[in-house]
Amino acid sequence: MSVFDFDAVTIKGKPVSLEQYRGKALLIVNTASKCGFTPQYKGLESLYQQYKDQGLEILGFPCDQFGHQEPGSDSEITEFCELNFGVTFPLFSKIDVNGKNAHPLFTFLKEQAPGVMGTTGIKWNFTKFLVDPEGNVVQRFAPKDAPEKLAQPVAELLK
Repeated sequence: MSVFDFDAVTIKGKPVSLEQYRGKALLIVNTASKCGFTPQYKGLESLYQQYKDQGLEILGFPCDQFGHQEPGSDSEITEFCELNFGVTFPLFSKIDVNGKNAHPLFTFLKEQAPGVMGTTGIKWNFTKFLVDPEGNVVQRFAPKDAPEKLAQPVAELLK
């Protein structure tokens, strides 16, 4: 099993298979618009611009499970990200990442790359999962890990 076995709904409401990203390195992130880490959208977009032509895709999944920091609708989230951070990487419809209603993709990601001391739950917004072009989860990064610090691991996957 790999991340390519999952489906998701784009922020515009279109169902897609993650199979379409086969052959690309992925950085999958749970995001929020009203979080202390929200400025990471700028760093994520910069990383995307730097590596997208070499095969990187960043997939943003808004989530409102942490401090009610993503209260908006999908259209409000899209507008916020485009206007404030110039986000052009793919965004998906708002999901849960923990609990009984967690999106199956995030359940898989958490199982493949547990957090500190083996915990599987996501602790906060902007947890990042790096996935190789074959769909294997390579590494999990904490919310405090700035996107700029991910440039080297991303570049390694794209060689």
